[in-house]
Amino acid sequence: MNPSMAKPNWILSLLILCCFIFPSVLFATIEEESQKEEFNEELLLKPLPDRKVLAHFHFDSKANFFSYNGGFHLHLFPKAIYQLVHKFHVKEMELSFTQGRWNYERWGGFDPISSSNAKPPGVELWAVFDAPPSQVDALWKNLTHTLSGLFCSSINFLESSTTYSAPDWGFRAYSGSLRYGTLPREAVCTENLTPWLKLLPCRDKAGLAELMDRPSIYRGFYHSQRLHLVSSGFGSNSVDSEIELEQTLTVVLQPSTQRWATSYSTGSAMQPSWSLRTIFGREINKKCILAKSSNVYLQLDRGLVSEMKKKGFRPDFATSDISITNPAFELSPSPEKMIREVDNLNDVESSILYVFVIEKYVDAKPFDLVLTWKLPVAWSCSQAPLLANRFLMGSGNERGAIVISLKSINHHQSLVGTGAYGEKCNLHINVFQVVPWYVKVYYHTLRIYINGQVQPAANVTRKMRVSPSEDKVSPGALELALAFPCSMKSAELSLDFDKGFLHIDEYPPDANQGFDIPSALISFPDFHSSISFAEDSSLSPILSRLKKRSPALAYTEVLLVPLTTPDFSMPYNVITITCTVFALYFGSLLNVLRRRVDEEERRLEERAKRKSGKLRQQLQKLFARVRGRPLEQHPNPSAPSSSKTNSKLIMKVGLMVLIAVVWQYYLR
Repeated sequence: MNPSMAKPNWILSLLILCCFIFPSVLFATIEEESQKEEFNEELLLKPLPDRKVLAHFHFDSKANFFSYNGGFHLHLFPKAIYQLVHKFHVKEMELSFTQGRWNYERWGGFDPISSSNAKPPGVELWAVFDAPPSQVDALWKNLTHTLSGLFCSSINFLESSTTYSAPDWGFRAYSGSLRYGTLPREAVCTENLTPWLKLLPCRDKAGLAELMDRPSIYRGFYHSQRLHLVSSGFGSNSVDSEIELEQTLTVVLQPSTQRWATSYSTGSAMQPSWSLRTIFGREINKKCILAKSSNVYLQLDRGLVSEMKKKGFRPDFATSDISITNPAFELSPSPEKMIREVDNLNDVESSILYVFVIEKYVDAKPFDLVLTWKLPVAWSCSQAPLLANRFLMGSGNERGAIVISLKSINHHQSLVGTGAYGEKCNLHINVFQVVPWYVKVYYHTLRIYINGQVQPAANVTRKMRVSPSEDKVSPGALELALAFPCSMKSAELSLDFDKGFLHIDEYPPDANQGFDIPSALISFPDFHSSISFAEDSSLSPILSRLKKRSPALAYTEVLLVPLTTPDFSMPYNVITITCTVFALYFGSLLNVLRRRVDEEERRLEERAKRKSGKLRQQLQKLFARVRGRPLEQHPNPSAPSSSKTNSKLIMKVGLMVLIAVVWQYYLR
C-alpha cells in the first residue's frame, strides 16, 4: 500500500465518525434541555394513640416539556401516564383503592393526611378534562377502560351512566368538566398494587418501596393506595407542558410486640415499641439511584408533644451519634435533624419532625428505624369540628330513610367560630351525596334536626343543588351547603326513599347480600388543615404537601340496602323441568321416526316362532312320556297309586296347554 494514501484515508474516516457522533450528542443535549424529569421518594411514620402506627409513602414524579412535539423519550416519568394524559386531555385526576375505613375519632380528622388520603372503601375515581362539555362523557368512558386494564381492576364498570355523576360545586369547583364515580364493593388486592409499583422508576427493588411487603400491608387495619396527577399545557397551543404525578400509599399497622415483650411493663396506655422490620418485615437495603431525594420522617403530633411537656419532659432531646434519648422514648439511629412546626395559631404545642436521609445510612448497612418507649403516654389526635356518621332507618322492602348524623367534638371548641360572619357565628358544612337510581330519594322530605329539634330547612340551607335520578340512566346527586350555629351540639339530616325493582339481569351474583350506597362526603370549607415546618418546603414534596391548605374532609360509612330479591331458583326449576319434557318428547319422536316397521315385525315373528317351537317340543316330549308308560294291573300297596300319577300328568299337560294359549295370545 502506498504510504502517501494512508493519511487521506485516516482523515476521511475521522470526518465520517464526527458526522455520526456530533449530531447524536447535540440531539441528546437539546432533548435534555427541553425535557426535565425529577423523582423523589419519602416516607412519613407517625405513632397513633390506639397503639398503632401510620405509614405514609409519598412518591413524586415531575416532567416538564418546553417544546412539545409528541415525540419525547421519557427517562423517569411513566410512559403510560404520559400517554393517558395526552390522549384523553386529562387536566387533573385522582384514583384510589381503599380497604377498610379511616377512624376519624382515633386517628384524627383535622390534619393533611386525613383530609387528603382518607378515602372511602373500594374504588374512587374523579377526573377533570380539558375538553368541550360535549366530549367529556366519551373521554370519561375511554379513561375508565384504560385505567381498568392498567391497574387490573373493574374500573370499566364506571363507564355506565348509572354509576357516575357530574358534580357542580359540592365536590370540586370544576363545573361541567368534572366526572365522579365510586365502586364501594371493589376488592383491593396485590393485583392492584403491582401495576401501581411498576410506575416507579426503581419499582420495589430499591428505595423505600422495598418496605412494601404484601402480607404486612394487607393485614393492616387501613390500606389506601392513591394516584393523583395534574397536567398543564396539554390540549392547547402552549409550548410549555408539565405533568406532576403523586403516588401515595397510606397504611395503618399494628406493631408486633413479641420482640419487645420484655422492654416495658404491660399497661393500657403504654405504646408498643416498633421498628421497620417489626411492622413491615423488611429493611431498606439500598437507595433508588434515580431518586433525587430519599428521606424518612418520624412525626410526633401536637397532642403527643403537649402530653410529654405536661409530664415534665423537655422538648430539646439529647442526641448522640447512634441514637436520640429522652425520658419517654429512645430513637435509633440518630436523625439527621429535627424540625418544628411554625405558625401554629392554636393554643396547643407544635408538632416535631425527625428527618432521616437514607443515602447516609444504606451505604454502610441496611436502614432500620427503631422507636422504643420507656414510659406510658396517652394523647388524642386533632379532630374536625363535627364527627359525621350515616345510617339507615325503616324496615321492609318498600320504604326507608337515610340519616346523616353530625356530632360536635367537645374538646375541639377552639376551632368553632372561625367561620363567623358579622355578629352571628355560623359553622359552614357542605354535603355531597350520590345515590343509585334504584334507591328513589324524595328530596322534598329533607328534615334537619338541631339538638333534637326540627328546624325549617330554609333557615339552615345556604345553597342546594339536586340532580334527580333517572331509572336505568343516571344516579341521583345532592349538593347541600348548610350553616349551623356554633353552639350546636348535634344535628341530623333525614331523607326518605322508596326501594325500586330491578330486572333479573340487573342483579349482581350476590344479590342477597344487599346493594351499596356510596359514602357521602362532608367538608368544612372554613377549616383548613396544614402544617408548616421550619424548613424550605420546596426541597421536600411531602413537606410542601403538608403545608398546602386544604379543607377538612370526612367520608361517611357505606350503606347496605336490602332490596326485593326474586327467587333465583324458580327459573332454574322451570328450565330443568322444561328441558326434561322436551328431551322425553323429542327422544321418543326420533325413536319412532328412525325405527323400521317391516324389520321390527319380522324380528317379532321370528322370535314368536322360536318360542312356539320350543314349547311344541316340550309338549311332544310330555305326550310321549304319557303314551309310553303302561298301566299296572296289580297295584303294590307300598308303591304310589297309578291313578294319582296319571292325574298329576294330566294336570301338568293342561297347565302347559294353558300357558301355550296365553303365550300365543300375547304374541298376537
